[in-house]
Amino acid sequence: MRNKISIIGAGNVGSAAAHWIVARELADVVLLDVVEGMAQSKALDLRQSLPIAKSSVRVTGASDYAGTANSDIVIITAGLPAKPGISREDLLRTNFKIISDVVGKVVPYSPESILIVVSSPLEAMVQAAYRLSGFNRQRVLGMSGVLDTSRFCSFIAEELNVSVENVRSAVLGAHGDTMVPLIRYTTVAGIPLTELLPRERIDALVQRTREGINQNVKHLKNGNSCYAPSAAAVEIAEAILKDKKEILCCAAYLEGEYGISGYCLGVPCKLGAAGLEKIMALSLTGEENTAFGKSAAAVKKLCDMIGV
Repeated sequence: MRNKISIIGAGNVGSAAAHWIVARELADVVLLDVVEGMAQSKALDLRQSLPIAKSSVRVTGASDYAGTANSDIVIITAGLPAKPGISREDLLRTNFKIISDVVGKVVPYSPESILIVVSSPLEAMVQAAYRLSGFNRQRVLGMSGVLDTSRFCSFIAEELNVSVENVRSAVLGAHGDTMVPLIRYTTVAGIPLTELLPRERIDALVQRTREGINQNVKHLKNGNSCYAPSAAAVEIAEAILKDKKEILCCAAYLEGEYGISGYCLGVPCKLGAAGLEKIMALSLTGEENTAFGKSAAAVKKLCDMIGV
């Protein structure tokens, strides 16, 4: 029997996530959206691609949460994207209401599921989902670290004109301008990045990564990126469903790791069938630890505003 992934929100990110899942033949997919007909239309379109993709998964669209029942994983993309004219506070409060509604309806139908959150502001929404679901921390994760690490690696590969497959890195902290790319752990085919680029170029790539969200909003005007965030969420789902024991940077609830308790932040996580199996402890320098503390303070401020 195949696994089942439900995707809440059939907009650009949700439908892209469904496409990645179908292409990898990873699980049966249910797309759900409050906009009448949207999920059904996207599901129909994907079903018609199955013979070409040579994928035998089932894809259905729904507007009722009953269709998501017994999901192994629920990917939550519902909510407003960051875009010009919407303040971070308005985005936070609006999406908190949406997340509250989604979690309240998903959990009764899939009480054993694992939640992967994509909605913004990411860490605050992961924390909201964790608090509202009543799940243990192993079963509520956010995709931000996978996305930020992928962006950073892609920029490095572009700068050096090498394959993206050669680049390895880790980006911790919050999704946004307080993220913490770990230069000491960044290599290209095993060669430390610091041996390949001068510090000023590395700093420029770090800043470009921190501004990744704003760059996409600037180009799209009235939307947000979809391929990279959806791929990040599906990467986490695949590591869990295949029990890969893969270490990925995910937003997870901390209980003393890295000196932080009570908040969700991006950290290296070993992922397996149970979800989060272990948070990997890295030794941070004084500078890195200070930057991580600033990330934690930024997340705390948002969480305090919505009472989670």
